[in-house]
Amino acid sequence: MSSNPGGPIWKHSAKAGILLAAFALAGGSLLALTYSSTYERIAQNEREFTLRSLNQIVDEQRYDNDLFNDLLMVHNRELLGSKDPVQVYRARKGGKPVAAIIASTAPDGYNGAIHLLVGVNTDGSLAGVRVTSHRETPGLGDGIEIERSDWVMGFDGRGLGRPDMDGWQVKRDGGEFDQFTGATITPRSVIKAVKNTLIYFAAHKDELFSQPDEKTGTQDHANKLPRN
Repeated sequence: MSSNPGGPIWKHSAKAGILLAAFALAGGSLLALTYSSTYERIAQNEREFTLRSLNQIVDEQRYDNDLFNDLLMVHNRELLGSKDPVQVYRARKGGKPVAAIIASTAPDGYNGAIHLLVGVNTDGSLAGVRVTSHRETPGLGDGIEIERSDWVMGFDGRGLGRPDMDGWQVKRDGGEFDQFTGATITPRSVIKAVKNTLIYFAAHKDELFSQPDEKTGTQDHANKLPRN
């Protein structure tokens, strides 16, 4: 009679456990590698999309700095529409300011927040506006997308006083901007956000461009700007 009747079963269980652990370790490593490569690819795709949008607003021939390094994080919930700090990409040519592209938000869209890039030239005129994300109703509110409509092109060259404050509304409200058939809330929200972004820029222009060295860093600049 065997002095250790459970021995073979124990050895089999131990081998199975070791094998299972090896598979788990290999699977975990593969998952981590896949996540890392996927994350990097997503981040690169987002960067390329953002750069394309930035260059639609401020043509790359107009600046010679790295927009992603010449970056501020600023905060003003009332005018920029977000409780969180938002990006300000600063375009320069030969070290001189050309435009600021502000990632502002229209918080009161029909189906939620509408995220924008609003480019403002140093003279206060709009270089352009692009919608980066939204959840508006397809076929109605999605006319704010440049791929579907040239409606956002109507902001180009405008600024505070062009039109006057009363003109920064849809025509239904007595303003100068077109609304969409069956959808007034969406354009109304975007118009308000663009106007508020212009107001913010006018109030903080000198501060936004005060730091000439794009490598100085983001945090110092952000701390110089008022928080509302």
